[in-house]
Amino acid sequence: MKKYSYPFLFLSISFTLFYCKTNKQTVTNQSTAAEVAKQEDAPAAAPGLSPFIKPENTIAKMQVEAGFEVKLVASEPLVSSPVAMQFDDKARMWVVEMTGYMPDTIGTGEEIPNGNIVILEDKNQDGVYDDRKVIIDSLTLPRAICLIDNGILVAEPTNLWFYEIKNDKVGKRVLVDPKYTEGGNVEHQPNGLLRAMDNWIYNAKSDKRYRKVSGKWVIEHTHFRGQWGICQDNYGRLYYNNNSQNLLGDYFPAGLGAWNKNQRGVAGYNEKAVANNKVYPLHPTPGVNRGYMKNILDDSLRLNDFTAAAGPVVYRGDLFDKSFQFNAFVPEPSANLIKRNILAENGYVVKGQQAYKGREFLASTDERFRPVSLYNAPDGAMYILDMYRGIIQHKTYLTPYLKDQIGKRDLTQPLSAGRIYKVVPKNTSAKPVLIPDDANKLVALLGHANGWVRDRAQQKLVDGKYNQTVPALREAIKQTANPLLAIHALWTLEGLNSLKPEEVMAWIGQSSWVYKMQGLSATPAVLTPGSYKQFASAFDGLIDNNDTLAAPYIAFISKRIEAIDTTASKNLLTKLAAKYPNNRYVADAVISNLQDREEPFQSELLASAGDPNSLLNKQLTRVVTAVKSAQNNRNPEVLKKEFPKGEALFTSICQTCHGPDGGGVKSLAPPLNQSEWVTGNKDKLISIVLFGLTGPVKVNGHVYQTPEVSGDMPGIGYDKDMPSEDIAQLLSFIRKSWRNNADKVTTEEVVKMRTKLTGREKAFTEAELNGI
Repeated sequence: MKKYSYPFLFLSISFTLFYCKTNKQTVTNQSTAAEVAKQEDAPAAAPGLSPFIKPENTIAKMQVEAGFEVKLVASEPLVSSPVAMQFDDKARMWVVEMTGYMPDTIGTGEEIPNGNIVILEDKNQDGVYDDRKVIIDSLTLPRAICLIDNGILVAEPTNLWFYEIKNDKVGKRVLVDPKYTEGGNVEHQPNGLLRAMDNWIYNAKSDKRYRKVSGKWVIEHTHFRGQWGICQDNYGRLYYNNNSQNLLGDYFPAGLGAWNKNQRGVAGYNEKAVANNKVYPLHPTPGVNRGYMKNILDDSLRLNDFTAAAGPVVYRGDLFDKSFQFNAFVPEPSANLIKRNILAENGYVVKGQQAYKGREFLASTDERFRPVSLYNAPDGAMYILDMYRGIIQHKTYLTPYLKDQIGKRDLTQPLSAGRIYKVVPKNTSAKPVLIPDDANKLVALLGHANGWVRDRAQQKLVDGKYNQTVPALREAIKQTANPLLAIHALWTLEGLNSLKPEEVMAWIGQSSWVYKMQGLSATPAVLTPGSYKQFASAFDGLIDNNDTLAAPYIAFISKRIEAIDTTASKNLLTKLAAKYPNNRYVADAVISNLQDREEPFQSELLASAGDPNSLLNKQLTRVVTAVKSAQNNRNPEVLKKEFPKGEALFTSICQTCHGPDGGGVKSLAPPLNQSEWVTGNKDKLISIVLFGLTGPVKVNGHVYQTPEVSGDMPGIGYDKDMPSEDIAQLLSFIRKSWRNNADKVTTEEVVKMRTKLTGREKAFTEAELNGI
């Protein structure tokens, strides 16, 4: 355990006096933009000025929704560069400090192990945190944590560690996953470590989930989802985003449907929960990476659309009024604002709209206000982690334009800042709920109005193996007065390995979709050789009764039945295929079961008078075609040996958007495999990789543009220290990978184009490239 010392730059007054001032800071919507500008140390409307604002003055730069106020609960020197956090049972904040991120525009010293996990505590219980304790130090760019089982998971690239913690002291360290962040760079590596309602831990920018079973850590494959930040709603559905997509989400249980490696995407996962990505900054925001490009900024130099969407949260607290329930909030640090979206569900489909046009839930005129993660909390408020810094773009993609913007406004220093705020309704006393040890009280808290409290009570019951609560939990799942209590009790029983098949069957038989959905989601946990027949029979009945909502779930669950009885599983899939040939959710759920069996299933389907024009048959044809195409792919191990630097660059920079198979990634980037841009004219390809490409762009006859993919591909040629030999290897690697078979790119060819394009600062368009 380490006590806090004060090595930061701005300690000009005593710690006590500093917090006496910050404790009083709030903001309301009553300040107009003009009034806010008057309060600044320098005019906000002037793009050339961006002063460092002291913590006690930052809130005056904000506007927030009517009826709300923002309170500063922690700032430097108490906390520095916060990127992720969790509350514990005592309402203390365990905060991840990514201190080493981008010390300057070329990332000097990023590899220095200076990151921390710290505990912040409000000792005098006045709502402002006043004590800091370093629990783990000397970490290199830590990015996520999860409190679990008397310890803590810590994501420190490339590893995922579990540290035993007793009395706030670190004990044994266990390596859970040495490849947690394999590949990618700081902007494109796994993070999140969300402990979801189903008792599994999920991540953004990852296709792995984790759980401790019988004392051992288990890693399972799941859907690849998100970029930075992940959260859940009251029913355990996951939400996330990528930098240009406001909000994405899953309609179906997170652990199902990711089994068929031949299938590209499964309907109901990675769905656009909110399609509108417009933002409304309070002030000019020229300091975005491609601000020089058309339509990135409007005529007043304000960002038009999301370009750095970060850690979202679905509000589940009990302080905001009912109109804020099932609302998703998304930070946009490059525009210094927080978006509010109102979600609605129709069966299993969740769609949402932005809450406002022309304004935001919260926005600031301070360019250094960098909200990166949002959280529900023990007191029902919404908490905001603000890295409070100038540079947020990683060096991998930093354009000369943005470097110039950073220089003009002297945004590099200081690096020691960080703020944590909470948003509360005005004139509200927000008191945290402390999580007790008492078993009966924990069961009661499963029905609390605050979702954070419910989650934490469930987790504590599971971690502590409170098996004495099983009778009370069984009663809780029978009551109907509080559905949320019943749902959490159900998943607590699952976590305690005490959930019975007949209890799940009872929920599947409910007419209310709220209960039926959870019963279907929990079914895989209770499928055994002794119970699967009753479930298969019940599923048969649901199909016969035209239960369209249950149909995709049944298809997904058939995969679990297959491990016990292949015939029963196939019968369900065949019946679903015949009943719902044009339902895209059922079609993809069926295909998710069929890895390497797609063609025989398709043949049988057509032989039994299946419609060749059905959506299911078309989807099967796509998969079968892709499988046959992939059989001719190059050996990746041979290419890795031939182009080691190229393979390393592809893994760290390109793979995250274009996919390890070169097939492209939904909402991010088009395919590289068999792309004419890759295998065609070398000069065009070199130009794209050096300086980027702004869409739309046609690949193999299909025009890719937002929102199908991100509007822009960043270049790597801006980095003058990037060796031309390495770029040549990268291009040779992708020109030889998968089904590509083009000739190599030489170092001399890269040097020639770099020389020819000296002085260029913007990405290419397709029209420009066609002129080369």
